[in-house]
Amino acid sequence: MTLPNGPDTSGFLRTLRILKFIFRPLDYLDNYARQYGDIFKLGGDDSPPFIYVSNPQVIKEIFTADPELFESGRGNRILRYLLGDNSLILLDGEPHQRQRRLLMPPFHGDRLREYSQLICDITEKVTNQWTVGKPFVVRTYTQEITLRVILQAVFGLHSGERYEQLRQLLHTLLESFGTPLSSSMLFFPWLRKDWGSLSPWGRFLQIKQQIKKVIFDEIRERREDADDSRTDILSLLIGARDEAGESMTDEELHDELMGLLIAGHETTASALVWALYWVYYLPEVHEKLRHELEIVGKKADPMEISRLPYLTAVCQETLRIYPVVPSTFVRILKAPMEIGGYQFEAGTGLLPSTYLVHQRQDIYPEPKRFKPERFLERQYSPYEYLPFGGSNRRCIGSALALLEMKLSLATIVSRFELALTNNRPIKPVRRGLTIAPPSNLRMVATQLRT
Repeated sequence: MTLPNGPDTSGFLRTLRILKFIFRPLDYLDNYARQYGDIFKLGGDDSPPFIYVSNPQVIKEIFTADPELFESGRGNRILRYLLGDNSLILLDGEPHQRQRRLLMPPFHGDRLREYSQLICDITEKVTNQWTVGKPFVVRTYTQEITLRVILQAVFGLHSGERYEQLRQLLHTLLESFGTPLSSSMLFFPWLRKDWGSLSPWGRFLQIKQQIKKVIFDEIRERREDADDSRTDILSLLIGARDEAGESMTDEELHDELMGLLIAGHETTASALVWALYWVYYLPEVHEKLRHELEIVGKKADPMEISRLPYLTAVCQETLRIYPVVPSTFVRILKAPMEIGGYQFEAGTGLLPSTYLVHQRQDIYPEPKRFKPERFLERQYSPYEYLPFGGSNRRCIGSALALLEMKLSLATIVSRFELALTNNRPIKPVRRGLTIAPPSNLRMVATQLRT
């Protein structure tokens, strides 16, 4: 059977490859793409290989194929430590379809309008802590914004003991994977040793258990005190029923909520840091965006703001140049299948590479240049631009995440003049399973705009 070319990953070289993937993830992808082209394999010596794909036509073949040909949940088992076995991300087949149908309604249509003003209000409240002339760590505040949005929109929690517990515990949990070194626990099983609070993995498990107790307590109280007037996502999910009239169990609710808390909060916080970096690193981008926002005015309807073309293009380009998740979810073949002219055996993992597609010179001229105008000049197919994945594995919260990114960025640019404390180029770093800006990126408010 002829397979795509790829590097030798046997023995000790496999460990070196994993280390490079952890500590220099984008260099890892760039180097292999230069050497082996837009389809290359990793592994395959003693088990089925992983196939990285950055050819849009081949990605189209994968995304438009019958989802029943793949196992995607099994390929995401590394996430079970964070989310739980019942998370949508780890399910396949009918269980995946059922959960997706139950989760979809709160993330679309009129629900987004309800969340839009909440996003603006939270952003304003959090950034009121900035003092003109005093530098601040950007991620501290973007995480606070996205966490408050999640807690209020998803849980309906605005204050109180449980709100504060989740705030502190989630921050601690996510920071436990906040560096490339600490992220290694997710990739090397021998690092996942529970020696109690004296070990990193033991502390992680303790924090996760504390979060689980808080979430279960909230679910129990919400079931006992049903309130049909509540519009937060947890209340809607508790009331949701499948075709058989069955609701989600407490365990299913917990695992889905963990997915929303971790994926929705962490990824959007990183994307917002990138957006702020690019807007204030490139004066021409800042000037165009500020001008567009001034035309509609501060009192414009948030949904009107979210439809502004240049604001939308800035956010789209932010998610293109350094996507927070560099590849879509892996799809593992259940049976032999021909893809891209190659015949792959069962067990082969297909990985459409978001980052490598977004770096293609033939689709995005000058791909390393931040250029929002490219999204005003043409539309890209879902096989050329895929920051939220695709097909039946597309991120269920993508509309909310993009709305949050747009409105938070618009609120900040409308209210503040900001500057980077060091106006130098920065490179992405690993943060858990994602790729993020350096966590110590700092900015300073130079003026509060009235």
